[in-house]
Amino acid sequence: MSSFRLSPLFLFFATALLVVTGAMAQGTAGSVSGTVTDPTGAIVPGAAVQILNSASGYTRTTKTDAGGSYRFFNVPFNPYRITVIESGFQPATVSIDVNSTVPVASTVKLSLAGSDTTVSVVDTGSDLVENDSSFHTDIDRSTIDKLPLESASSSLSSLVTLSSPGVAADSNGLFHGLGDHAENSFSVDGQPITDQQSKVFSNQLPSDAVQSLEVIDGAPPAEYGDKTSLVIKVTTRSGQGVTTPTGSLNFSYGTFGSVNAGGEVSYGGDKWGNFISVSGLNTGRFLDPSEFQVFHDKGNELNFFDRVDYQFDPSNSVHTNFQYTRSWFQTPNSFDQLNTGLTNPDGSLLGQTDQRSKIETFDIAPTYTRVINNYAVFNFGPYIRRDAFNYYPSNNPLADLGPIQQETVAQQRSLTNAGVHTDVSYVRGIHNIKIGANYGQTFIRENDQIGLVDATLNSPCVDATGAPIAGACPSGATPNPAFNPVLLPYDLTRGGSVYGYHGQADIKQIAFYGQDQITVGHWLFNVGLRGDFYNGLSIQRQAEPRVGLSYSIKKTGTVLRASYARSQETPFNENLVLSTNGCYNPVIQGIFETLGSCQPAPFNPGFRNEFHAGLQQAFGKHLVFSGEYIWKYTHNAYDFSVLGATPITFPIEWHNSKIPGFALRVSVPETHGVSGFVVMSSVAARFFNPQIGGVGATPGIAGSTYPFRIDHDERYNQTSHLQYNLPFRKSMWFGFNWRYDSGLVAGSAPCYNLTGLNSLCTPNSITLPNGQPGINLSGLTADEQFQAGLTCNGVAATPTSGFTSCAATQLTSKLVNIPAPNTEDDDKNPPRIAPRSLFDMALGDDNLFHTDKHKIGLRLTAVNVANKYALYNFLSTFSGTHYVTPRTVTGEISYNF
Repeated sequence: MSSFRLSPLFLFFATALLVVTGAMAQGTAGSVSGTVTDPTGAIVPGAAVQILNSASGYTRTTKTDAGGSYRFFNVPFNPYRITVIESGFQPATVSIDVNSTVPVASTVKLSLAGSDTTVSVVDTGSDLVENDSSFHTDIDRSTIDKLPLESASSSLSSLVTLSSPGVAADSNGLFHGLGDHAENSFSVDGQPITDQQSKVFSNQLPSDAVQSLEVIDGAPPAEYGDKTSLVIKVTTRSGQGVTTPTGSLNFSYGTFGSVNAGGEVSYGGDKWGNFISVSGLNTGRFLDPSEFQVFHDKGNELNFFDRVDYQFDPSNSVHTNFQYTRSWFQTPNSFDQLNTGLTNPDGSLLGQTDQRSKIETFDIAPTYTRVINNYAVFNFGPYIRRDAFNYYPSNNPLADLGPIQQETVAQQRSLTNAGVHTDVSYVRGIHNIKIGANYGQTFIRENDQIGLVDATLNSPCVDATGAPIAGACPSGATPNPAFNPVLLPYDLTRGGSVYGYHGQADIKQIAFYGQDQITVGHWLFNVGLRGDFYNGLSIQRQAEPRVGLSYSIKKTGTVLRASYARSQETPFNENLVLSTNGCYNPVIQGIFETLGSCQPAPFNPGFRNEFHAGLQQAFGKHLVFSGEYIWKYTHNAYDFSVLGATPITFPIEWHNSKIPGFALRVSVPETHGVSGFVVMSSVAARFFNPQIGGVGATPGIAGSTYPFRIDHDERYNQTSHLQYNLPFRKSMWFGFNWRYDSGLVAGSAPCYNLTGLNSLCTPNSITLPNGQPGINLSGLTADEQFQAGLTCNGVAATPTSGFTSCAATQLTSKLVNIPAPNTEDDDKNPPRIAPRSLFDMALGDDNLFHTDKHKIGLRLTAVNVANKYALYNFLSTFSGTHYVTPRTVTGEISYNF
């Protein structure tokens, strides 16, 4: 494990974390309190008080105390309706907005039953719309608990992918928001997390710890920066105000021997609270493999989350999040990596590839909150988060040789992010002002060990045909003009040893912002300015105006909106040093030059201009539509490349990108036990050559400026979710998902085009001996052709039998859409993964025996019910080949108290 010298800043944050422990208000939630009185002004104790947001499903109930007061803690930002019911009085309802950490006070005056006076408010469709200039999706615990999710180890990613428009699904919990490669950031109770959250990069916050999500698809407010294609605001669960220990224990078992067990408990009082969640997973299919058949894919994960809240007095409170997650998993093998029949130089069997990974994540984030007065709140939150990634090669390094991997690789990499965020919120009259700053320092440590395992990759000699000779060079052999003597000491096939590479960097980022949400009648204006200062392997400063407006027509339940944002786009931190400085190292340069050019190319942060326009429309009180048109233009656009079949990925940078599209959501709040939503989007991810930063493969025509659709571009996707609570048994429910994806770009799929100027097909476009147009398939192994589902003249490829060539008109596939001959265009008509529809179902009973305090629950979840045979991607530059999850069935039993 690498070590690093602690800077004074790091020591300051560590000290702050030890001093500040406990919790209440934070950056993504507020509090609501008030008093209930009768017509004379006298207090009403024991009255039932409910807070409800019909659109998200968030609801809480409490009773007024002896002084007639009520209070709700940890309330996510949203509009709400408070309803009070008490015997002898008419029900009363008032509307409130929680849109900052400034506490909201609301006094409710009851009218006597049978009187002519009432303060009840008629429920109209305007309760379903929100006067906000940014398009966003609210997801509450009621949806999180019952939505059938594909991945237990990256459930937060699955939740965002299924329930938010504009999100393209990818393998291993990765998702692409609004046309960008994982340019997503999480704000967990105000703590910014902008590093990669796929399960091959990091360990996510467990979904058990989440109370609610707000996914911002629109132009981000000034308080958010760095990675802003999607901003996911997470409010964690709290025990404050839960005066009776409340929680659950659960155990599940399913397909692939998947075992999941865990528990959670909430407990607290008016001044303190504690929420703890612990869970563990062990499964035979941890990652999405490159074969539909699953082998060498075991993994396990342990999650611990603890949130502590403490309120010292009415003005001062602290809340702290603790997280530790550990995951261990095998890198899935393809049939090629079984190495069937292959032997070592001594004649012994080689054995299958056996690459593995371990990731450990810890996070400590306290937040101190000071209520200055009735209109202003101050927050101060230091944090430390560390991801330690370890990649282990096969015990026999020669077994790591594969079709797309010619080296054996080991890695010990860590990202330690220490920082502090602070802000002051002021709400009074027409103004909702927030001024804040964020300082973060990321300590990057990269240690790689690499050796050649392909005897022909750097052979000193060639035979009479010019082919490299594996093994010792015979006497009189022709010298290989491509031989690099620098790599010879690290060629394991010729007695060499692995080469060790070390890289490190300290990335410093500071941001200042100010924003004001101004409400004037039916108008809302959101104006802000952000300044980002990036000091990493390059330096950049960026001023970023953010402007938005919306107009509410309450009579028709309509909100019209438009917004603009300029934002700084910073490089990904994962293997940033290798990608930036690797080509300065003669050994790393030599290894990459076996694949292509390796020229030093430093990264420079990019900048983006984005425009949004949309509307929200309620239809009665049972349906709400929200839609948005998006146009983004980015200078210096980022993506990832990957080293062989390993998860050793590194960032690369393109000249620019243009991303237009739309995103839609239709929601149906619960009515007679039925609720649901539909999300859909179409986003074009057009990137432009040349590649200007990092190392790795370059799509498109080398040196050209033609645009291309990057491998996370998808024409259309949608999710439909239906949930039904049975009327004859309220504790029993049914959930159903339909996910349709038109297919990501598959630039490595074979195709034929000799006439197009912007086509990757040309190098493999040939003329067959009979004079027909043909496609050269010799660059794909039989198994890779099988993975792509290729069929030539009605004959299907198998893992051991493929084709060297095929007539262009006879090559077909049910898994990949291959453009017709001479029609492929990297921008307008690239090869794509074939469209797919996946169906998931869940059936549960939360109170099997109809008990009051101690409840037994049962649940059955089926993912990919139709057992659809389909791909996520094929030989993607970033992630390789991966199949969707086969049909999996999981049974769960729970004990709730």
